[in-house]
Amino acid sequence: MVTSYYSYLVSSVAQGASISKAQVRLPREVWVLIGANVVIALGYGVVAPVLPQLARHFGVGLSAATFIITAFAVMRLCAAPPTGLLIQRLGERRIYVTGLLVVAVSTAACAFAHTYWQLLVFRAIGGIGSTMFFVSALALMIRMSPHDARGRVAGMFSGGFLVGSVVGPVLGSLTVGLGLKAPFLIYGTMLLIAAVIVLVNLRNSTVAAPADDDELTVTARVALSHRAYRAALLSNFATGWSFFGLRFALVPLFASEVLGHSAGIAGLALAAFAVGNVAVVIPAGRLSDRIGRKPLLIIGLALAGTSTAVLGLTSSLPMFLGEAVIAGAASGLYGSPQQAAVADIIGPARGGQAVAAFQMTSDFGSIVGSFGVGMIAQQLSFGWAFAISGAMLLIAAVGWSFAPETRDTPALWHVGAR
Repeated sequence: MVTSYYSYLVSSVAQGASISKAQVRLPREVWVLIGANVVIALGYGVVAPVLPQLARHFGVGLSAATFIITAFAVMRLCAAPPTGLLIQRLGERRIYVTGLLVVAVSTAACAFAHTYWQLLVFRAIGGIGSTMFFVSALALMIRMSPHDARGRVAGMFSGGFLVGSVVGPVLGSLTVGLGLKAPFLIYGTMLLIAAVIVLVNLRNSTVAAPADDDELTVTARVALSHRAYRAALLSNFATGWSFFGLRFALVPLFASEVLGHSAGIAGLALAAFAVGNVAVVIPAGRLSDRIGRKPLLIIGLALAGTSTAVLGLTSSLPMFLGEAVIAGAASGLYGSPQQAAVADIIGPARGGQAVAAFQMTSDFGSIVGSFGVGMIAQQLSFGWAFAISGAMLLIAAVGWSFAPETRDTPALWHVGAR
């Protein structure tokens, strides 16, 4: 069975490599959202390094300072279900712009916080707005993506965030001399500019217009009837745990306590993850349009699981950085096909609830994972924390092996629940 399936994967890749298709022209609105993604991620990268320092400025301990980040993630998770309902009723465009404005105002307000609790409330409100614009942007992208270019669009959609997240911290370091409050004002201004650009360019767009009232929808319940959607939820949860939870909660501690390097090396390790991801995510999306989503999902998840487990066994910085690049590339290999598979399932219909549920699994995984890996490392070891995180990705790969290919199958809105 293993041999036959391996042959299937190899033949799929070979077939895709031999196929030549004309490049599908993307709607202008897609490029507008991708550009906005870069601006949003750039701004977040400017704020992220100084946020804990601003919290410490109010005289709180380390736990309270890091809880600012946790509160943001928790509010993202809690805001997802109502955001899905709002998208169904009001359309993606309105919720997207509203979300950007909420984050812009709440972020700028952080610069004027006089107490820790005010800062906490402002960041929590920002988490609500973050879910609003991200889920609506993803839902809008899915609805606007041409059938033959969903993987390509997914790669560029993710790539926009990644490029911004890599360059953002560099810009953030340049603003340190302006004071702790300046980055929040800069980010708020950048979000306002992004909101205006999106509003102007999508205001009269027929492609981005809200769906008609009589148009069929794909709710979360309907989507759950599809095995590929359930596999996507599992792999997205594993991604949240293993990459967001593990990477940001444990990698800095591993670099300092096991490898014996300063905290600054943790930033280098995170950059290594990002470099691997950026290098692969767009080509993987294009390839999934040619050979299908399933082969890349299985190979990428299996490689990501193995490389994550091996990370906990490294004993030198060069080896750790090399494995981090591989792990990041593996996540890019399956990230675009995973999003494209969800787009295949939903199709050009209203899918706000289904997209929100998909995003919730990643947020939930990152929150649970950040606590889980810490407890595992404390009770067992760092190696066990990395190994269990890698095992989750391997389980997700098995889940996709039982799911159907989605690239050339009719969407749920067209054929009904399956």
